[in-house]
Amino acid sequence: MNALSKFQPVLLSVLRIVTAYLFMLHGTAKLFGMPYMEYFADLQLFSLPGLAGILEVFGGLLLLLGLFTRPVAFILSGQMAVAYFMAHAAKAPLLPLMNGGEPAVLFCFVFLYLSASGGGAWALDNLRGKR
Repeated sequence: MNALSKFQPVLLSVLRIVTAYLFMLHGTAKLFGMPYMEYFADLQLFSLPGLAGILEVFGGLLLLLGLFTRPVAFILSGQMAVAYFMAHAAKAPLLPLMNGGEPAVLFCFVFLYLSASGGGAWALDNLRGKR
């Protein structure tokens, strides 16, 4: 296992980048209709889903770049916890598989992990710290 540990910082960055990209797709579907989802067709910008879309696009972009990774990931983790309890938990509180909340739970805990671990080897945060 020690031989694989040298890849940890790079794989942490890969996890951050892939997660941020997938997360941003939720926001671009809400705000820009790309990819188009009928559910978001009449979304109002100044609504909870509109605010979520803003956080998903701009927070996702910051995570994708690895910029301000820890605070952004912490905020997005909280957003996903709120999303789970507002939109999914009432249907089946302890069964995300049954209430459609699996993505929210997974994003919540990946973001929580990133808030503790940072952005990895390929994060712009690494350049900011070297001033």
